[in-house]
Amino acid sequence: MKRFRIIYFLLPLMGLLVLSSCEDVVDIDTPTGDRRLIIDALIRIDTSEAITEMRVVVSETNGFFESIPPANLQQITLSNLDNPLPDAVVFIEEEPGTGVYVKSLETALLLEDRWLLQIDFEDEFYLAETTFVAAPQIDELEQGDGFVFDDDDTEIEITFTDIPGEDNYYVFDFGFGEYLATEDTFYQDQQFVFSYFYDDPFEVGTEVPISILGADADFYNYMNQIIEQSEDEVNPFQTPTLTVRGNFINVTDIDNDGTFDNTDNEDNFALGYFAFVQQNTSTIVIEDL
Repeated sequence: MKRFRIIYFLLPLMGLLVLSSCEDVVDIDTPTGDRRLIIDALIRIDTSEAITEMRVVVSETNGFFESIPPANLQQITLSNLDNPLPDAVVFIEEEPGTGVYVKSLETALLLEDRWLLQIDFEDEFYLAETTFVAAPQIDELEQGDGFVFDDDDTEIEITFTDIPGEDNYYVFDFGFGEYLATEDTFYQDQQFVFSYFYDDPFEVGTEVPISILGADADFYNYMNQIIEQSEDEVNPFQTPTLTVRGNFINVTDIDNDGTFDNTDNEDNFALGYFAFVQQNTSTIVIEDL
């Protein structure tokens, strides 16, 4: 089973550093780019809960080797495009200066219709649209012997059943910043079993939660790009490692509905992704083999 990792965009630069002596100073020109928003708006929905707390984390890109600052927004609003709500859904910053914005809504409302998230930042407007995507339950988690790659690997066998009657895409969250995107081409309408390998062993008794998220084709492709270009563990929703195109666009200067989804302008977007996805989680307790 191939391991999937996410890597910070600064790590490849490490190979450029050359130390000629302990007193030499090495100057390198680090790449710079346009300042961008990073928007973590992946809303994981537990359909068994009556209320869903939505959390959106917004930060800004910064120079290499510098911390990523939170973004001070003017406003975040959520709109139902098919059945407008009587009152505006406005997110409130959880604590001043954190860049974490929260709002709670009835879960049932989020499972229907098309939803539009608007980010207002420095008099510019970013929009992304989504609809809820379902996910199946995880049928079973079992611990394998982990000997395929290395004696120190921890193998977990995951069993789930594809949602029947449609083409499906899923994203598995294995914790520790490890993700897998999959489509049901080869297991459509069937139960499917596969193994995932963690590089390091866990202590006996460790609880390891594994989640399956619903995904549409666009979110699946987005995650595949992130995963394929990555190796180490990070959060791909909060700190995208590369300029991978999500579903946010800057609509400040767009006044023609016919160009709303125009993605030809490479500079016309923020980093990150907005999605309503069902999350089903199971936990396995690590045993001594």
